[in-house]
Amino acid sequence: MKPHLTPAQLDAFGEEMDALRRRVLADLGEDDAAYIRTVVKRQQQMEVLGRALFYLPPAWPLAVAALSVSKILENMEIGHNVMHGQYDWMGDPHLSSRVYEWDNVCPSDQWRYSHNYLHHTFTNILGKDRDIGYGVLRMDEDQPWHPYYLGNPLYAFLLMVFFEWGVAMHDLEVENLVNGTRRLEENRALHAAIMRKVRRQALKDYVLFPALTGPLLPLTLAGNAAANLVRNVWAFTIIFCGHFPAGAETFTAEECADESRGHWYYRQVLGSANISGSPLFHVMTGNLSHQIEHHLFPDLPARRYPQVADEVREICERYGIAYTTGPLRRQLGSVARKICRLALPGRRAPEDEPAAADPLAA
Repeated sequence: MKPHLTPAQLDAFGEEMDALRRRVLADLGEDDAAYIRTVVKRQQQMEVLGRALFYLPPAWPLAVAALSVSKILENMEIGHNVMHGQYDWMGDPHLSSRVYEWDNVCPSDQWRYSHNYLHHTFTNILGKDRDIGYGVLRMDEDQPWHPYYLGNPLYAFLLMVFFEWGVAMHDLEVENLVNGTRRLEENRALHAAIMRKVRRQALKDYVLFPALTGPLLPLTLAGNAAANLVRNVWAFTIIFCGHFPAGAETFTAEECADESRGHWYYRQVLGSANISGSPLFHVMTGNLSHQIEHHLFPDLPARRYPQVADEVREICERYGIAYTTGPLRRQLGSVARKICRLALPGRRAPEDEPAAADPLAA
């Protein structure tokens, strides 16, 4: 999409966003450190509670619920945000982006490259941002149609159920192996690292902890699998609702060639969408319900996104830049319709309904 702003206006927009970021960075302190340490403590408590409840068969649903909450918090509010470097300023080795290893089959160092670098640098640029469809789905009208995409809804369902595995395979670029643009030899080191992480995760969730419950092993194993499933479905839902609902735009490489800082910010806003909800909802999403603010400021502590969202929106409105937001059910419905619609041939899909102008709109 060609910017409707002049280069001077884009520069001014970028300067306002830079100023906002600098102001938040200058204000970071004990409250931010206390927040993330509290979240880590609660996550650990939920994990201990969940694993302890597996020793009481009647409490199995509660055990699954507690462990699911623990895994969601660890992946989204802790792991994702820590690996973005949001808490490196604290100097805490347990919260260092360089060494943190999350509870996920995807090795952290691979995720930091595919997500922190590729996705956040080339956000929504077709042909560069592999998060557009994850190499599996057709999620944009400008992706050439192929009969393969008739399975779009099925592929999306499978990606949702096995989301951590889809993330783990992201760097392997399987679709490029199939079309011959990537050689198998290029994946050997990546594949070896993934298999090491898979063995570690499988040993923890499907061997060690189930074995510790003795005769309750089958129930515990099923409970761990259920908690991973809940985490996968939740992560997929939040991520797709922040990237692919009606109103989220894509760009071509030509449109973004030699882009200015202001144009980069412009692209982040138009390529993202927020999800309205309660404070607890935002925590459980890792504050990725503020996907616009996250794409603008990926290295700021995510707890700050709700605090700056109104100011970001006001700045966007002054420059006439669309700020897409809406409740979860609306964003999810929009994404589901897009997935089904783009399974069919046709370069340009019908326009979806506009996103809510009011973040509290029903």
